[in-house]
Amino acid sequence: MMRRRAAKEISVGGVRVGGRNNAVAVQSMTKGDTRDVDKTVAEIKGAEAEGCEIIRVAVPDMAAADALVEIRRGISIPLIADIHFHYELALASIRNGVDGLRLNPGNIRDAGKVREVVKAAKQARVPIRIGVNFGSLPPVGKIGAVGSARRVTDGVNELPTIAEALARGQADAYTVVDHMVATALWEISILEALDFDDIKISLKAFDVPTTVESYRRLAAMVPYPFHLGITESGTVRTGSIRSAVGLGVLLYEGIGDTIRVSLAGDCREEVKTGFEILKSLNLRTKGVTLVACPSCGRADIEVLRLTAQVDELLKGRDTPIKVAVMGCEVNGPGEAKDADVGIAGGNGRAVIFRKGVKARVVPESEMLQALMAEVEKAEEALKARA
Repeated sequence: MMRRRAAKEISVGGVRVGGRNNAVAVQSMTKGDTRDVDKTVAEIKGAEAEGCEIIRVAVPDMAAADALVEIRRGISIPLIADIHFHYELALASIRNGVDGLRLNPGNIRDAGKVREVVKAAKQARVPIRIGVNFGSLPPVGKIGAVGSARRVTDGVNELPTIAEALARGQADAYTVVDHMVATALWEISILEALDFDDIKISLKAFDVPTTVESYRRLAAMVPYPFHLGITESGTVRTGSIRSAVGLGVLLYEGIGDTIRVSLAGDCREEVKTGFEILKSLNLRTKGVTLVACPSCGRADIEVLRLTAQVDELLKGRDTPIKVAVMGCEVNGPGEAKDADVGIAGGNGRAVIFRKGVKARVVPESEMLQALMAEVEKAEEALKARA
């Protein structure tokens, strides 16, 4: 049985993250230019409509940091500032009212500047996510070292990164995991030295085994909550699969307190996929769960078309009920007996069932209306028990 890791509980703009009883929160990140306030707010509201509970925005320059004031006023979910390279952007984001920070220890490596950010975050009660990312790890053997910069003068070294070392055959997968964990521990030590423990941690890679092992390793070392993700996972289709595999393994092991599915697509898809991953492990119950048989030669009805129609009709419903679409009336109700409502096609007719028990038999022409009538009854019954 799944048993949640009892991580330290923190508050991100009122959303409780960590602990053993708080829900795993679903978050996303905007795709557009943060400096465009109207478009950014519209994008966030679209994610909110899908149930997004925490949103992150890129803060690449001071204009983007200044835009956070108006963005925060226009939304109702916690706002996280994603900071790379410039520690001054983190300080400005705190002043402008963000609910949390993401700092990258791979490209802000001056401990003194990290301390400045931590002191400001502590005073403002703003939690910090230490966001370790495979693609921007510090150079091998140079965690926390400051040298000549690729982009700015506050900490990005020109020495080989772990990715470059791997490409040259100078490192292996175990080195990568060790390096990711050590990078996180370096910044954790700075925060802890300042008596700051509103900490959340992520250790993301595109490679699923590397990501899983990194989280497992650090989970045994620190008490802080984890933000899960597979970085740059791919398109909506391939990225959803990769994320489901990686996040699913960790979540089943009880590791993970908030998740983001990083997709090359609309952030609303990230939110929807995130909830589906959590629903598959019974960690969240938001919205309708659709069960559908894959169809086969026994089907007397166009299952794929019917499933698509039912899926469209169920959109926007938040009641946590299970609806099944099955291809034959012989085995359908039995195969989906745990569904609250279901439909199984027959020869010119359809069986509507509740919890595996036949409720009605209707002509095929009336099956969608009959199904939705039973869905509404199931929703009303659930609300009455609440």
